[in-house]
Amino acid sequence: MRHLQFARSNTFRWAFMVAGVFAAFILVLFGFIYWQIDGYLIARSDRVITAQLDGIAGLSPERRLEATEERLRQDPRGVQVAAIFAADGRRMIGNVEQLPAELRIDGPAQGADIVRIDRGDKERQTIRAIAQRMTNGDVLLLGRKVDEATEISHVVGQALALGLLPGFLLCLLAGAWLSVRAQRRVEEVNQRVRRIIAGDLSERLPHRAVDEPFSKLAVIVNGMLDEMETMIHALAGVGNDIAHDLRTPLTRARLALERGRTNAHSLEQLQAVVDKAIAGIDQSLTIITALLRLAEIENSRRSAAFDDVALQDMLREVGDIYEPIAENKNIALHVEAPHPLSVRGDRDLLIEAVANLVDNAIKFTPEGGTVDIGLRRSGDGTVVSVNDSGPGISEQEREAVLRRFYRSDKIRNTPGVGLGLSLVAAIVKLHGFRLTIQPGPACRVEIACPDRRD
Repeated sequence: MRHLQFARSNTFRWAFMVAGVFAAFILVLFGFIYWQIDGYLIARSDRVITAQLDGIAGLSPERRLEATEERLRQDPRGVQVAAIFAADGRRMIGNVEQLPAELRIDGPAQGADIVRIDRGDKERQTIRAIAQRMTNGDVLLLGRKVDEATEISHVVGQALALGLLPGFLLCLLAGAWLSVRAQRRVEEVNQRVRRIIAGDLSERLPHRAVDEPFSKLAVIVNGMLDEMETMIHALAGVGNDIAHDLRTPLTRARLALERGRTNAHSLEQLQAVVDKAIAGIDQSLTIITALLRLAEIENSRRSAAFDDVALQDMLREVGDIYEPIAENKNIALHVEAPHPLSVRGDRDLLIEAVANLVDNAIKFTPEGGTVDIGLRRSGDGTVVSVNDSGPGISEQEREAVLRRFYRSDKIRNTPGVGLGLSLVAAIVKLHGFRLTIQPGPACRVEIACPDRRD
């Protein structure tokens, strides 16, 4: 019974319905063809009989008998019927035993049953015939067999048997094959989904490089699984990262307080100990605040409140904020935004993203270096860039720096919690933009903002 499950599938049922509709259409089509041909043959026979009768009726009685006999002699196929009956109903010449009673004289061509006598034995036939009374009282009967219609019905029946039945069976076989194929693919998908549920996050749905809906869906689901795997792996380590980053400042605060309680002998010494403890607690609060901010941005539904943001004014505002900080470190900060370009987004979030990039650039650029904030058009979008002359980010670290709490060994001693670029990435993703980090001896970070397509 398991092998016959395809017969209960929607695919097979639809194939069966299509095959039934196809068979009904072919039956109607062949019936129409038969009806048209049958009508055509009868109409042609009637025209031929009428023309022949008009020709023979115009002859003299003697010539009429000769023409009737000659007509029968020139009929090797035996489809012609002709006879002349006297006024009293006696057959004078011809191959019909007697005048059919149902045949109306001097009427149009019509069907009639006769007894044919020119083939040895008497033979009953159905013909199309015309009977016309001559001026001398004789009745001229001319007719023609209409067995062609019966032969056509046999041909149509054979065509139906040889064409319709194999076509119907082929549709059913195609439906069964498609149903079995779909069941196999669904079963394979079910098995892989069960493995994913069991914890095998590397498993993916099968798909082929063809333009079909199932493969497109599998590609989309696989992309979703890639995102989920990345997020789960990130979440698996974020707890350890949080504990590690919070443990250090809290430990320092505890040690400072413990030493202060033991060693502080004056109010000034106690205040210094408390200041150190407060600094450690502030660092812990900074980490917690950054994490909460990151979660808020990643779970944000603020896109409904997006508006046009003038990037030129926004970048100049960020430049004004960080110019004093750059001057204190002897770093040249330049803003190059010659064109009044705009994008649709949340202005406060975009300022926060650019400010994080500029803050990182100033932080990791040595004294005497440069930081450039740029705005330009590129292809079908707008690009915001932040360049610095610092140590840069290696090719191997381009993806890693976007993870939470990641800090390169080169900047391990630089103040920070390792969440700045994570915040930038979350804001960029919320807006549907693209974040690019160019590797090299100097760092170049770009935010590509595609044009809206309404």
